[in-house]
Amino acid sequence: MRLITRLPAIALLVLLVALSAHANGRVETVRFQSKLIGSTLPYNVILPPDYDTSTTTRYPVLYLLHGLTGHYSDWASRSNVADHAAQYRMIIVTPEGNDGWYTNNAGIPNEKYESYILDELIPDVAQRYRTIEARYGRAIAGLSMGGYGAIKFGLKSPLTFAFAASMSGAFAITRVPEKDLRQLAPVLLKLFGPMGSDTRKANDIFDLVENFPANQLAVLPYFYFDCGTEDPLATVFTSNRDLAKLMFDKKIPHEFRELPGDHSWAYWDQQIPHVLEVAAQKMRMPAAVKTGARAGA
Repeated sequence: MRLITRLPAIALLVLLVALSAHANGRVETVRFQSKLIGSTLPYNVILPPDYDTSTTTRYPVLYLLHGLTGHYSDWASRSNVADHAAQYRMIIVTPEGNDGWYTNNAGIPNEKYESYILDELIPDVAQRYRTIEARYGRAIAGLSMGGYGAIKFGLKSPLTFAFAASMSGAFAITRVPEKDLRQLAPVLLKLFGPMGSDTRKANDIFDLVENFPANQLAVLPYFYFDCGTEDPLATVFTSNRDLAKLMFDKKIPHEFRELPGDHSWAYWDQQIPHVLEVAAQKMRMPAAVKTGARAGA
């Protein structure tokens, strides 16, 4: 410590920044050009602290989805997820979903946000980074709109993800009467199709759970979801409870938590450490780096 305190102030600042970056990993932004959407959809990547030194290690990936009116940069700028994730040897990717509900829009052909995640984003991340290219090395989670998307991906693409999680998930969005949605009604009508349509059913969380074949439950990822008991969006809290009951009735392995909190970043930042912990348990993680061992474990 004496050596550090004797450094010039500017050198000390540079050293402290470097040490902090090493301890917390680093955040990179990829400017990805989506052919499906026809526009640039950037995504952030939070790399584990030893990514640059463990040059042969492949890491599991957690895809972390933002909420309605949010963007890909929200998780890095509005939460402490990079700090929370520093203890885990995993890569975190926060994609841009705009307000597309991570769904292939029924009325706009080039808004295919579900296909974008599965067919463009995941392969691009695999090409750029040392990832584990297997189901046991892949998880997905999100908040609000992103929570809906994450659970839906787990149900519709169960062989892609080992774990799917939600915080304050807006699970009932496909079931809320259009008259109750006011300004959102025309957008959601175009996005999901009319009430009772095949496209709406194909994106309805409850319908997907209700009709999932009982003899195939073993292929599903492990589901985790939580919701604040003071969430001001009444349909969010009740739909979380309803989904937990339905999954229990269908014997789908899951964990549901009701906790004090509302629909805010304070709540989500409080909950993301537990999501990371469960994700690390459900994915296959690289062996811990041994003190004094050579990099590349």
